[in-house]
Amino acid sequence: MAVDSDRVGRVFADAEADFLFSRTRVTMKLSIDNLEAGDVKFAELKEGATLEVPRWVAEEFARLGVAEISEEPFENELFRALSREKLMGPLELSPLPRDFYVRMKRRIALVAKASAEGKVGKQDLEKLRGTGYDLIGVRLSKLLSLSSTSNSSPSLAGKLTPEESAFLGASQARAQEWKGLLLDGTG
Repeated sequence: MAVDSDRVGRVFADAEADFLFSRTRVTMKLSIDNLEAGDVKFAELKEGATLEVPRWVAEEFARLGVAEISEEPFENELFRALSREKLMGPLELSPLPRDFYVRMKRRIALVAKASAEGKVGKQDLEKLRGTGYDLIGVRLSKLLSLSSTSNSSPSLAGKLTPEESAFLGASQARAQEWKGLLLDGTG
């Protein structure tokens, strides 16, 4: 079981790293000359300019107050994902972006921090967490049901996040082992 947990943990870590190196748009709030951030160099950035940078750079710019990340609020995407999932059949999954859970985890952490600082109400945090738990619960239920079936649909792979794929693989292995012990005495 520890091997499966390690594998799932590595998938989470890899997904987070991929997310931080993915590109996103920022709009500059200040003009800046000759800026270096790691291997990324900017000769001149003008106020109001929009550019695409790695997410880790965008987050650092936002933290410093020199740029704003241009994205739809995650809460909207989370609510739409939950609504779509509830409309699907018991063994059907709607597709989620590969970085969905990383973004959800990061958004919850950000809202929790803002709530602790009094910048956001606790009810906003609880609503976000509740919607996240609901989505995870619906998808987890479907993944557990799918783990006990012997056939995996090729179209399913395109609908799963890396974390869900790792979970499904581990669950299928455990389900096969359990069935073998019960029915054949093998495992």
